[in-house]
Amino acid sequence: MPLHLVLLEPEIPPNTGNIGRACAATYSTLHLIEPLGFAINDRELRRAGMDYWKEVTWKLWPNWETFVAALTESNSKVPSAARPRLWYFTTKARKSLWQAEFRDGDYLVFGRESKGLPESLLAANEEWCIKIPQYNPHARSLNLSTAAGIGLFEALRQTRGA
Repeated sequence: MPLHLVLLEPEIPPNTGNIGRACAATYSTLHLIEPLGFAINDRELRRAGMDYWKEVTWKLWPNWETFVAALTESNSKVPSAARPRLWYFTTKARKSLWQAEFRDGDYLVFGRESKGLPESLLAANEEWCIKIPQYNPHARSLNLSTAAGIGLFEALRQTRGA
């Protein structure tokens, strides 16, 4: 089962292109949840993804609710212990990425570059919120494509081996 990267309302095409490229390289699925801050055929998106974009398995969702409904429906017959989980990446989490135990099929959820994930979503899923450790207290956050790459490759390390 592939891992899934979920971008909730991404704003910057090169970040999404870079993340798409990482998804292509790892056979991970990219989920883009509208509204997007760019057009799918945006030149900057294609440029960042280079010629890999045709290798990306991706899905476009009109909103968060539609995405969650489809995910719930597709997993309705799967035993709860085997269902993929959604991990919410945020600088506001108490739990570190290094404490997360990923498994095949999990979804790594990232928010907008300017605002991150909505507070209501984080509050409703607090036990699944994780942060990437940052040692400099003056650094607010990492770039979205950097954070997604760190999260993706840690999940791959755990699920596929070093």
